[in-house]
Amino acid sequence: MDAGLNGGAAAKGGKAPSLPHIRFVRYNRSMNAVCLVFDRLHAGYLGAYGNAWIETPALDRLASRSLVFDRALVDSPQLERLYRSYWQGRHALCPAAEESRPSLAALLREAGVSTALVTDERQVAQHPLAVDFDALVEIDPPWQPQGVDDIEQTHFARCFVQIIEWLEDAREPFLLWCHLGGLGTTWDAPLRFREAYREEGDPPLPASADVPERMLPPDHDPDERLVISQSYAGQVALLDTCLGAMLEFFDGQAASRETLLSIVSARGFPLGEHRRVGPCDDALYGELVNMPWMLRFPDAAGAAVRSQALAEPSDLWATLLDWWHIQGVPASPTGRSVMPIVRGDADVLRDRLCLAAGAERAIRTPAWHLCAGEEPELFAKPDDRWEVNNVATRCPDVVEGLQEALKQYEQAISAGTGLALPPLSDVLRNGYE
Repeated sequence: MDAGLNGGAAAKGGKAPSLPHIRFVRYNRSMNAVCLVFDRLHAGYLGAYGNAWIETPALDRLASRSLVFDRALVDSPQLERLYRSYWQGRHALCPAAEESRPSLAALLREAGVSTALVTDERQVAQHPLAVDFDALVEIDPPWQPQGVDDIEQTHFARCFVQIIEWLEDAREPFLLWCHLGGLGTTWDAPLRFREAYREEGDPPLPASADVPERMLPPDHDPDERLVISQSYAGQVALLDTCLGAMLEFFDGQAASRETLLSIVSARGFPLGEHRRVGPCDDALYGELVNMPWMLRFPDAAGAAVRSQALAEPSDLWATLLDWWHIQGVPASPTGRSVMPIVRGDADVLRDRLCLAAGAERAIRTPAWHLCAGEEPELFAKPDDRWEVNNVATRCPDVVEGLQEALKQYEQAISAGTGLALPPLSDVLRNGYE
Protein backbone atom coordinates (compact mmCIF):
# COMPACT_ATOMS: atom_id res chain seq x y z
CA MET A 1 0.00 0.00 0.00
CA ASP A 2 1.22 3.45 -0.90
CA ALA A 3 0.42 6.29 1.46
CA GLY A 4 1.28 9.73 0.17
CA LEU A 5 2.51 12.29 2.66
CA ASN A 6 1.70 15.81 1.57
CA GLY A 7 2.23 19.03 3.46
CA GLY A 8 -0.64 21.35 4.35
CA ALA A 9 -0.66 25.08 3.67
CA ALA A 10 2.28 25.81 5.95
CA ALA A 11 4.33 22.84 4.76
CA LYS A 12 3.75 23.81 1.12
CA GLY A 13 5.38 27.13 1.64
CA GLY A 14 2.19 29.15 1.94
CA LYS A 15 2.08 31.75 4.66
CA ALA A 16 -0.24 30.88 7.53
CA PRO A 17 -3.05 33.43 7.87
CA SER A 18 -2.74 35.98 10.64
CA LEU A 19 -5.47 35.72 13.24
CA PRO A 20 -4.94 38.85 15.37
CA HIS A 21 -8.28 38.83 17.20
CA ILE A 22 -7.99 35.29 18.50
CA ARG A 23 -6.39 34.60 21.86
CA PHE A 24 -4.45 31.45 22.60
CA VAL A 25 -3.52 30.06 25.99
CA ARG A 26 -0.24 28.14 25.89
CA TYR A 27 0.69 25.60 28.53
CA ASN A 28 3.96 24.14 29.70
CA ARG A 29 2.43 20.69 29.21
CA SER A 30 1.18 19.32 25.91
CA MET A 31 -2.49 18.90 25.13
CA ASN A 32 -3.38 16.59 22.27
CA ALA A 33 -6.46 15.19 20.56
CA VAL A 34 -7.14 12.19 18.36
CA CYS A 35 -10.41 12.28 16.41
CA LEU A 36 -11.38 8.98 14.79
CA VAL A 37 -14.28 9.29 12.35
CA PHE A 38 -15.68 5.97 11.15
CA ASP A 39 -17.89 6.55 8.13
CA ARG A 40 -20.99 4.35 7.78
CA LEU A 41 -20.89 3.11 11.39
CA HIS A 42 -24.43 2.10 12.41
CA ALA A 43 -25.23 3.01 16.02
CA GLY A 44 -27.48 -0.03 16.40
CA TYR A 45 -24.54 -2.41 15.82
CA LEU A 46 -22.51 -1.38 18.86
CA GLY A 47 -22.75 -2.94 22.30
CA ALA A 48 -22.48 0.47 23.92
CA TYR A 49 -25.66 1.47 22.08
CA GLY A 50 -27.71 -1.56 23.02
CA ASN A 51 -26.62 -4.27 20.61
CA ALA A 52 -26.40 -7.64 22.35
CA TRP A 53 -25.38 -9.98 19.51
CA ILE A 54 -22.22 -8.36 18.05
CA GLU A 55 -18.96 -8.47 20.00
CA THR A 56 -17.33 -5.03 20.13
CA PRO A 57 -15.16 -5.29 23.27
CA ALA A 58 -12.78 -2.44 22.37
CA LEU A 59 -15.59 0.02 21.73
CA ASP A 60 -17.50 -1.20 24.79
CA ARG A 61 -14.43 -0.75 26.99
CA LEU A 62 -13.84 2.68 25.51
CA ALA A 63 -17.46 3.63 26.20
CA SER A 64 -17.06 2.68 29.85
CA ARG A 65 -14.27 5.26 30.10
CA SER A 66 -15.97 7.96 28.02
CA LEU A 67 -18.76 10.47 27.90
CA VAL A 68 -21.28 8.79 25.56
CA PHE A 69 -23.92 10.71 23.65
CA ASP A 70 -27.14 8.83 23.00
CA ARG A 71 -28.76 11.58 20.93
CA ALA A 72 -26.05 12.82 18.58
CA LEU A 73 -27.05 13.30 14.94
CA VAL A 74 -25.20 14.46 11.85
CA ASP A 75 -26.54 17.72 10.41
CA SER A 76 -26.03 16.27 6.94
CA PRO A 77 -24.97 12.88 5.56
CA GLN A 78 -23.18 14.69 2.72
CA LEU A 79 -19.47 14.82 3.50
CA GLU A 80 -18.72 18.28 2.09
CA ARG A 81 -21.38 19.86 4.32
CA LEU A 82 -20.60 17.63 7.27
CA TYR A 83 -16.95 18.60 7.32
CA ARG A 84 -17.80 22.28 7.25
CA SER A 85 -19.46 21.57 10.59
CA TYR A 86 -16.57 19.51 11.98
CA TRP A 87 -13.82 21.87 10.85
CA GLN A 88 -15.45 25.30 10.73
CA GLY A 89 -18.40 25.07 13.10
CA ARG A 90 -20.83 25.87 10.28
CA HIS A 91 -24.12 23.99 10.15
CA ALA A 92 -25.09 22.24 6.91
CA LEU A 93 -27.82 24.84 6.36
CA CYS A 94 -25.40 27.76 6.60
CA PRO A 95 -24.56 29.57 3.36
CA ALA A 96 -21.35 28.61 1.58
CA ALA A 97 -18.26 28.60 3.79
CA GLU A 98 -16.78 31.97 4.63
CA GLU A 99 -13.19 32.37 3.49
CA SER A 100 -12.58 34.77 6.37
CA ARG A 101 -13.68 32.22 8.97
CA PRO A 102 -10.62 30.17 10.02
CA SER A 103 -10.74 26.41 10.07
CA LEU A 104 -9.96 24.28 13.11
CA ALA A 105 -6.58 23.28 11.66
CA ALA A 106 -5.64 26.91 10.92
CA LEU A 107 -6.53 27.97 14.46
CA LEU A 108 -4.49 25.16 15.97
CA ARG A 109 -1.49 25.92 13.78
CA GLU A 110 -1.53 29.50 15.10
CA ALA A 111 -1.63 28.07 18.62
CA GLY A 112 1.44 25.93 17.99
CA VAL A 113 -0.43 22.63 17.66
CA SER A 114 0.71 20.33 14.85
CA THR A 115 -2.11 18.82 12.82
CA ALA A 116 -2.44 15.82 10.53
CA LEU A 117 -5.25 14.33 8.48
CA VAL A 118 -5.22 10.59 7.75
CA THR A 119 -7.94 9.38 5.39
CA ASP A 120 -8.88 6.88 2.73
CA GLU A 121 -11.73 9.10 1.48
CA ARG A 122 -10.78 11.31 -1.44
CA GLN A 123 -13.71 13.65 -0.85
CA VAL A 124 -12.35 14.41 2.64
CA ALA A 125 -8.74 14.71 1.48
CA GLN A 126 -9.80 17.19 -1.22
CA HIS A 127 -12.14 19.20 1.00
CA PRO A 128 -11.34 22.93 0.74
CA LEU A 129 -10.56 23.07 4.48
CA ALA A 130 -8.21 20.05 4.41
CA VAL A 131 -5.40 22.19 3.00
CA ASP A 132 -4.99 23.82 6.44
CA PHE A 133 -3.65 20.60 8.00
CA ASP A 134 0.11 20.49 8.35
CA ALA A 135 0.24 16.99 6.91
CA LEU A 136 -2.05 14.80 4.85
CA VAL A 137 -1.66 11.03 4.79
CA GLU A 138 -3.92 9.87 1.99
CA ILE A 139 -4.42 6.10 1.95
CA ASP A 140 -5.26 4.46 -1.35
CA PRO A 141 -9.00 3.72 -1.63
CA PRO A 142 -9.70 0.06 -0.98
CA TRP A 143 -10.55 -2.52 -3.58
CA GLN A 144 -10.64 -6.24 -3.00
CA PRO A 145 -12.84 -8.77 -4.81
CA GLN A 146 -13.50 -10.82 -1.71
CA GLY A 147 -12.69 -11.24 1.96
CA VAL A 148 -9.10 -12.05 2.86
CA ASP A 149 -7.66 -14.79 5.08
CA ASP A 150 -5.68 -12.68 7.55
CA ILE A 151 -6.61 -9.51 9.44
CA GLU A 152 -3.30 -7.93 8.41
CA GLN A 153 -4.43 -8.02 4.76
CA THR A 154 -7.64 -6.06 5.37
CA HIS A 155 -8.05 -2.43 4.49
CA PHE A 156 -8.82 -1.45 8.09
CA ALA A 157 -5.59 -3.09 9.27
CA ARG A 158 -3.57 -1.14 6.71
CA CYS A 159 -5.27 2.10 7.79
CA PHE A 160 -4.56 1.54 11.47
CA VAL A 161 -0.91 0.77 10.68
CA GLN A 162 -0.71 4.25 9.14
CA ILE A 163 -2.32 5.77 12.24
CA ILE A 164 0.07 3.99 14.59
CA GLU A 165 3.09 5.00 12.52
CA TRP A 166 2.03 8.64 12.67
CA LEU A 167 1.48 8.47 16.43
CA GLU A 168 4.91 6.94 16.96
CA ASP A 169 6.58 10.09 15.59
CA ALA A 170 3.98 12.66 16.67
CA ARG A 171 5.28 16.01 17.87
CA GLU A 172 3.28 17.32 20.83
CA PRO A 173 0.96 19.12 21.09
CA PHE A 174 -0.95 17.61 18.17
CA LEU A 175 -4.32 16.97 16.58
CA LEU A 176 -4.62 13.75 14.60
CA TRP A 177 -7.84 13.58 12.57
CA CYS A 178 -8.63 10.25 10.91
CA HIS A 179 -11.54 9.58 8.57
CA LEU A 180 -11.91 5.93 7.56
CA GLY A 181 -14.53 4.81 5.07
CA GLY A 182 -14.01 1.04 5.06
CA LEU A 183 -17.50 0.22 6.35
CA GLY A 184 -18.95 1.79 3.23
CA THR A 185 -16.38 0.78 0.62
CA THR A 186 -15.18 -2.79 1.21
CA TRP A 187 -16.34 -5.67 3.40
CA ASP A 188 -13.10 -7.61 3.26
CA ALA A 189 -13.09 -9.10 6.78
CA PRO A 190 -11.95 -12.72 6.93
CA LEU A 191 -14.97 -14.99 6.47
CA ARG A 192 -14.74 -16.22 10.06
CA PHE A 193 -15.79 -12.75 11.24
CA ARG A 194 -19.07 -13.12 9.36
CA GLU A 195 -19.54 -16.76 10.25
CA ALA A 196 -19.38 -15.87 13.95
CA TYR A 197 -22.88 -14.39 13.59
CA ARG A 198 -24.41 -17.08 11.40
CA GLU A 199 -26.55 -19.68 13.11
CA GLU A 200 -27.39 -23.19 11.97
CA GLY A 201 -30.07 -23.07 9.30
CA ASP A 202 -29.25 -19.54 8.18
CA PRO A 203 -28.57 -18.99 4.46
CA PRO A 204 -24.92 -19.14 3.35
CA LEU A 205 -22.86 -15.97 3.57
CA PRO A 206 -21.20 -14.44 0.50
CA ALA A 207 -17.42 -14.29 0.23
CA SER A 208 -17.53 -11.09 -1.84
CA ALA A 209 -16.16 -7.85 -0.41
CA ASP A 210 -18.67 -5.81 -2.41
CA VAL A 211 -20.77 -3.41 -0.34
CA PRO A 212 -24.50 -3.76 -1.06
CA GLU A 213 -26.45 -0.74 -2.24
CA ARG A 214 -30.08 -1.08 -3.24
CA MET A 215 -33.71 -0.44 -2.41
CA LEU A 216 -35.44 -3.62 -1.31
CA PRO A 217 -38.84 -4.43 -2.81
CA PRO A 218 -41.85 -4.37 -0.45
CA ASP A 219 -42.05 -8.18 -0.58
CA HIS A 220 -38.33 -8.83 -0.13
CA ASP A 221 -37.09 -12.05 1.44
CA PRO A 222 -36.16 -11.51 5.13
CA ASP A 223 -33.17 -13.81 4.60
CA GLU A 224 -31.72 -11.21 2.24
CA ARG A 225 -31.60 -8.68 5.07
CA LEU A 226 -30.25 -11.30 7.47
CA VAL A 227 -27.26 -12.12 5.26
CA ILE A 228 -26.46 -8.44 4.76
CA SER A 229 -26.69 -7.75 8.50
CA GLN A 230 -24.41 -10.68 9.35
CA SER A 231 -21.84 -9.56 6.79
CA TYR A 232 -21.93 -6.01 8.14
CA ALA A 233 -21.59 -7.33 11.69
CA GLY A 234 -18.41 -9.10 10.66
CA GLN A 235 -17.00 -5.87 9.30
CA VAL A 236 -17.87 -3.99 12.53
CA ALA A 237 -16.13 -6.74 14.51
CA LEU A 238 -13.06 -6.31 12.32
CA LEU A 239 -13.07 -2.56 12.94
CA ASP A 240 -13.34 -3.18 16.67
CA THR A 241 -10.40 -5.61 16.57
CA CYS A 242 -8.17 -3.14 14.71
CA LEU A 243 -9.23 -0.28 16.98
CA GLY A 244 -8.44 -2.38 20.04
CA ALA A 245 -4.90 -3.00 18.78
CA MET A 246 -4.37 0.69 18.10
CA LEU A 247 -5.68 1.70 21.54
CA GLU A 248 -3.47 -0.89 23.23
CA PHE A 249 -0.47 0.66 21.50
CA PHE A 250 -1.43 4.27 22.12
CA ASP A 251 -2.44 3.82 25.76
CA GLY A 252 1.11 2.64 26.38
CA GLN A 253 2.55 5.91 25.06
CA ALA A 254 3.28 8.87 27.33
CA ALA A 255 1.33 11.18 25.00
CA SER A 256 -1.93 9.35 25.77
CA ARG A 257 -1.91 10.81 29.28
CA GLU A 258 -2.50 14.27 27.76
CA THR A 259 -4.77 13.28 24.86
CA LEU A 260 -8.49 13.70 24.33
CA LEU A 261 -9.89 10.86 22.22
CA SER A 262 -13.06 11.28 20.17
CA ILE A 263 -14.77 8.39 18.40
CA VAL A 264 -17.60 9.45 16.12
CA SER A 265 -19.46 8.31 13.01
CA ALA A 266 -19.79 10.46 9.89
CA ARG A 267 -23.09 8.73 9.00
CA GLY A 268 -24.73 5.38 9.45
CA PHE A 269 -25.32 2.47 7.08
CA PRO A 270 -28.95 1.56 6.33
CA LEU A 271 -29.42 -2.20 6.58
CA GLY A 272 -32.95 -2.69 5.33
CA GLU A 273 -34.74 -0.32 7.66
CA HIS A 274 -37.19 1.56 5.46
CA ARG A 275 -36.15 -0.95 2.74
CA ARG A 276 -32.87 0.87 2.10
CA VAL A 277 -29.53 -0.92 2.02
CA GLY A 278 -26.33 1.06 1.85
CA PRO A 279 -25.86 4.60 0.52
CA CYS A 280 -28.72 4.42 -1.97
CA ASP A 281 -30.15 7.82 -0.99
CA ASP A 282 -30.13 10.45 1.76
CA ALA A 283 -33.46 9.76 3.47
CA LEU A 284 -32.96 11.30 6.93
CA TYR A 285 -33.91 8.33 9.11
CA GLY A 286 -32.07 7.28 12.25
CA GLU A 287 -30.08 4.45 10.67
CA LEU A 288 -28.36 7.08 8.50
CA VAL A 289 -28.19 10.14 10.76
CA ASN A 290 -27.71 8.75 14.29
CA MET A 291 -24.10 9.49 15.18
CA PRO A 292 -22.36 7.32 17.80
CA TRP A 293 -20.11 9.69 19.73
CA MET A 294 -17.74 8.94 22.59
CA LEU A 295 -15.30 11.36 24.25
CA ARG A 296 -12.54 9.96 26.45
CA PHE A 297 -10.68 12.55 28.52
CA PRO A 298 -7.21 11.77 29.88
CA ASP A 299 -8.21 12.66 33.44
CA ALA A 300 -11.31 10.41 33.24
CA ALA A 301 -13.63 13.43 33.30
CA GLY A 302 -17.11 12.42 32.20
CA ALA A 303 -16.23 8.73 32.30
CA ALA A 304 -19.19 6.34 32.16
CA VAL A 305 -21.64 9.24 31.77
CA ARG A 306 -24.42 8.85 29.20
CA SER A 307 -25.72 12.17 27.96
CA GLN A 308 -29.23 12.65 26.57
CA ALA A 309 -28.35 16.09 25.19
CA LEU A 310 -29.07 16.69 21.52
CA ALA A 311 -25.61 16.94 19.94
CA GLU A 312 -24.41 17.71 16.41
CA PRO A 313 -21.06 17.78 14.51
CA SER A 314 -20.30 21.47 15.12
CA ASP A 315 -20.24 20.66 18.85
CA LEU A 316 -17.02 18.72 18.30
CA TRP A 317 -15.48 21.83 16.71
CA ALA A 318 -16.53 23.95 19.69
CA THR A 319 -15.36 21.33 22.19
CA LEU A 320 -11.89 21.10 20.66
CA LEU A 321 -11.49 24.88 20.81
CA ASP A 322 -12.54 24.70 24.45
CA TRP A 323 -10.08 21.84 25.06
CA TRP A 324 -7.19 24.02 23.85
CA HIS A 325 -8.62 27.18 25.48
CA ILE A 326 -8.74 29.05 22.17
CA GLN A 327 -10.76 32.22 22.68
CA GLY A 328 -12.05 35.05 20.54
CA VAL A 329 -13.15 32.87 17.61
CA PRO A 330 -16.37 34.10 15.96
CA ALA A 331 -19.14 32.08 17.57
CA SER A 332 -20.57 29.15 15.66
CA PRO A 333 -24.22 29.65 14.73
CA THR A 334 -24.99 26.27 16.25
CA GLY A 335 -21.90 24.63 17.79
CA ARG A 336 -21.79 24.28 21.56
CA SER A 337 -18.89 22.97 23.63
CA VAL A 338 -19.82 19.89 25.64
CA MET A 339 -17.39 20.77 28.42
CA PRO A 340 -20.22 22.02 30.70
CA ILE A 341 -21.73 18.52 30.44
CA VAL A 342 -18.35 16.98 31.23
CA ARG A 343 -18.05 19.18 34.32
CA GLY A 344 -21.61 18.43 35.41
CA ASP A 345 -22.67 22.08 35.01
CA ALA A 346 -25.30 21.38 32.32
CA ASP A 347 -27.21 18.51 30.78
CA VAL A 348 -28.82 20.26 27.78
CA LEU A 349 -27.22 21.84 24.71
CA ARG A 350 -30.31 22.77 22.65
CA ASP A 351 -33.99 21.92 22.19
CA ARG A 352 -33.84 20.94 18.51
CA LEU A 353 -31.58 19.63 15.76
CA CYS A 354 -32.15 20.37 12.07
CA LEU A 355 -30.82 18.17 9.27
CA ALA A 356 -30.37 18.74 5.54
CA ALA A 357 -29.37 16.68 2.51
CA GLY A 358 -30.14 18.19 -0.88
CA ALA A 359 -33.86 18.97 -0.76
CA GLU A 360 -34.39 16.64 2.21
CA ARG A 361 -35.08 18.23 5.60
CA ALA A 362 -35.70 16.85 9.08
CA ILE A 363 -36.01 18.19 12.61
CA ARG A 364 -35.39 16.36 15.87
CA THR A 365 -36.43 17.34 19.39
CA PRO A 366 -36.19 15.26 22.57
CA ALA A 367 -39.74 13.98 21.87
CA TRP A 368 -40.07 13.87 18.08
CA HIS A 369 -38.37 13.24 14.74
CA LEU A 370 -40.04 14.80 11.70
CA CYS A 371 -38.97 13.98 8.16
CA ALA A 372 -40.34 16.96 6.24
CA GLY A 373 -41.64 16.76 2.70
CA GLU A 374 -44.84 16.58 0.68
CA GLU A 375 -45.97 13.73 2.91
CA PRO A 376 -44.30 14.41 6.27
CA GLU A 377 -43.49 11.50 8.57
CA LEU A 378 -43.52 11.91 12.34
CA PHE A 379 -42.02 9.52 14.89
CA ALA A 380 -42.20 9.60 18.69
CA LYS A 381 -38.88 9.66 20.53
CA PRO A 382 -37.11 8.06 22.24
CA ASP A 383 -39.41 5.00 22.15
CA ASP A 384 -39.49 4.64 18.35
CA ARG A 385 -35.75 4.40 17.97
CA TRP A 386 -35.63 3.44 14.28
CA GLU A 387 -38.73 5.30 13.06
CA VAL A 388 -41.07 2.35 12.56
CA ASN A 389 -44.44 3.94 13.43
CA ASN A 390 -45.39 7.05 11.48
CA VAL A 391 -47.86 9.01 13.65
CA ALA A 392 -48.14 12.12 11.45
CA THR A 393 -51.87 11.67 10.79
CA ARG A 394 -52.54 11.24 14.50
CA CYS A 395 -50.58 14.33 15.60
CA PRO A 396 -51.25 17.05 13.00
CA ASP A 397 -50.59 19.81 15.54
CA VAL A 398 -47.08 18.45 16.19
CA VAL A 399 -46.38 18.16 12.46
CA GLU A 400 -47.48 21.75 11.89
CA GLY A 401 -45.49 23.04 14.85
CA LEU A 402 -42.30 21.25 13.82
CA GLN A 403 -42.65 22.37 10.21
CA GLU A 404 -42.85 25.96 11.40
CA ALA A 405 -39.86 25.46 13.76
CA LEU A 406 -37.82 24.01 10.89
CA LYS A 407 -38.77 26.93 8.64
CA GLN A 408 -37.75 29.45 11.31
CA TYR A 409 -34.45 27.65 11.87
CA GLU A 410 -33.58 27.56 8.18
CA GLN A 411 -34.49 31.22 7.64
CA ALA A 412 -32.43 32.35 10.64
CA ILE A 413 -29.34 30.36 9.80
CA SER A 414 -29.48 31.22 6.08
CA ALA A 415 -29.66 34.92 6.93
CA GLY A 416 -26.58 34.66 9.13
CA THR A 417 -28.37 36.41 11.97
CA GLY A 418 -27.75 33.71 14.54
CA LEU A 419 -30.31 31.47 16.13
CA ALA A 420 -32.45 33.78 18.22
CA LEU A 421 -35.38 31.39 17.92
CA PRO A 422 -38.51 31.25 20.06
CA PRO A 423 -38.46 28.28 22.46
CA LEU A 424 -40.40 25.21 21.46
CA SER A 425 -43.72 24.53 23.12
CA ASP A 426 -43.89 21.85 25.81
CA VAL A 427 -45.58 19.45 23.38
CA LEU A 428 -42.91 19.91 20.71
CA ARG A 429 -40.10 19.59 23.24
CA ASN A 430 -41.42 16.95 25.63
CA GLY A 431 -44.35 15.29 23.88
CA TYR A 432 -47.83 14.78 25.22
CA GLU A 433 -48.19 14.48 28.97
